[in-house]
Amino acid sequence: MNQTQQYDIILWGASGFTGQLVAEYLLRRYGAQGELRWAMAGRSKDKLEQVKQQLGEPAADIPLLLADSSDRASLDALVNQTKVIITTVGPYALYGSELVAACLAAGTDYCDLTGEVPWIRRMLDEHQQTAADSQARIVHCCGFDSIPSDMGVWFLQRAAMEKFGQPLERIKLRVKAAKGGISGGTYASMLAIGEQARRDKAVASILKNPYAICPPDKRKGPRQPYVSRPHFDRDFNAWTAPFVMAAINTRIVNRSNALSGHSYGENFTYDEAMLMGKGFSGRMRAASVSLGMGAFLVTAAVAPGKALLKKFILPKPGEGPSKEQREAGFFKLLLWGKTADGQTLKAEVTGDRDPGYGSTCKMITEAAVCLSQLDKDKLPGGFYTPSTALGQSLLERLETNAGLSFTLKE
Repeated sequence: MNQTQQYDIILWGASGFTGQLVAEYLLRRYGAQGELRWAMAGRSKDKLEQVKQQLGEPAADIPLLLADSSDRASLDALVNQTKVIITTVGPYALYGSELVAACLAAGTDYCDLTGEVPWIRRMLDEHQQTAADSQARIVHCCGFDSIPSDMGVWFLQRAAMEKFGQPLERIKLRVKAAKGGISGGTYASMLAIGEQARRDKAVASILKNPYAICPPDKRKGPRQPYVSRPHFDRDFNAWTAPFVMAAINTRIVNRSNALSGHSYGENFTYDEAMLMGKGFSGRMRAASVSLGMGAFLVTAAVAPGKALLKKFILPKPGEGPSKEQREAGFFKLLLWGKTADGQTLKAEVTGDRDPGYGSTCKMITEAAVCLSQLDKDKLPGGFYTPSTALGQSLLERLETNAGLSFTLKE
């Protein structure tokens, strides 16, 4: 740590809904004045003080730092004080760009929770060379989107190489079970992406391309499958329905393959869906979920519908699942893979809390801690996915500290 870096981690957006959960986990796991030096940051001292009070007496010694996402000078001063920035402030297309630029200028590492493909693409196109020059490591998508998917595929592919001596050419991820809610901030990001796509055909084109956030010379590949309607999956012997997080998770997995020199293979294909069960009842559930998702997207696509959703249905930014709901939540993901010559392998990824919040706050924290301990000479500056940046060390932290498990299945 150089003389200006007083902290290992600064949590930006600590007074937001998810930011408070990250702060709570940081304090519980690492303490306020332990070996990990960290601080909370935001634009309002009063709100940060409120978070501190809610955390109780153990939080008394946590430093509070002020900055504003619209004031670049304040962001520069902030990021120069730390090894890693955790940011939970979205929509990132509205509030994240200047922070990324500040981290790149300072050579400060960065983790976020974005699921905004067009914004990630813009950051890559504008800053890839700057990241390489400054030695800043930028790791997007460090929450439920997309650590379980990205690390799950990475885990299964490593097992395939050990067992078969070749990668799995085809992998499917299926959501077996999940319980949890979505905060107002996540809905705001989803609506913002939809609005961008309606205004800009280039954004709509990016959203349709499964290789959109791969390196520029690797933005084409084999046709990728996509579950957009009820479908019977013979490999799982169950009906499936679309999974809302597939739009970002599949892009991250494809980027991991590209960044690793196509270690999953040049013809690798991947998709995600939700398991709905067998028989007629499973088919009806799959149809119901598909219709519900379609109705939401159609309603959100028109101004009156969007206004109705915001006013009467969706939670407001800053709102989200209660503590009881988060602690009662969980997720179970199943992965099935097949090699080019037909050998198969299965795995299971589980989490012990609400996936979007109770588990996400632990995932991003462990990713940031892992990144803060990774020497610059072992991982040069650039834009990474969780698996390509952190690999085995992150998997071990997730299993030891964050309540996740990665298990091969018969």
